[in-house]
Amino acid sequence: MSVSPNFGPRPAGVRPSFVILHYTEMPLAAARARLCDPEAQVSAHWLISANGVAEALVDEEMRAWHAGVSAWRAHDNLNDVSIGIELDNPGPPGGSPPFPETQMAALEKLLAAIMERWAIPPENILAHSDVAPDRKVDPGEKFDWRRLARSGLSVWVDSEPSSVPAEDAATVAAFQRAARALGYRVEETSAMDDATRAVLTAFQRRFRPFEVGAPLCAEAVRQAEELAARWPVRR
Repeated sequence: MSVSPNFGPRPAGVRPSFVILHYTEMPLAAARARLCDPEAQVSAHWLISANGVAEALVDEEMRAWHAGVSAWRAHDNLNDVSIGIELDNPGPPGGSPPFPETQMAALEKLLAAIMERWAIPPENILAHSDVAPDRKVDPGEKFDWRRLARSGLSVWVDSEPSSVPAEDAATVAAFQRAARALGYRVEETSAMDDATRAVLTAFQRRFRPFEVGAPLCAEAVRQAEELAARWPVRR
């Protein structure tokens, strides 16, 4: 039985095929209260405290309200097809502290179980900022995606920082193609427009946390292309 009242049924015949990671951006008790407040109209399936306690708030079979306006691949509302996990972390308002070992270990255990239950592949473990790059930044650049990938719980390709910007039309178009192949919703315009800049920052926040907000570079394009080649879209 769900603890939070903020949920509804998934569309007929739809099963969860993605997991979206968030941070609370507020103290744990306040976050839990908000996720269970009918007037707030937000929720998540799971809430993991900084000391590693994982609490189920909404049954995974049901549709929780965590992603908001979102898009990934062919999906325009990720709430329909995803499981949301909130991590107790204050984010930028609290100085963006790292996620504690106990919390990461609990997340790894929970993710492995969810992925097994619902046959979710590692490329379908996403950041909130991946699916809403124009308005969300969580779980942020302090989150250790590389660690998850080492355990088969996400995807990763190592890369080096670059001090050489490359935002000519051909390089921008190459990044847009690779980002689209990964799942980001961006058009191939060959121009570094606002939508592409938002997607680039989301990509950096997840895969290039050492240069969030930097201009596009050829190394970022190579990294995006390799990620797309290693983990082709399955669903």
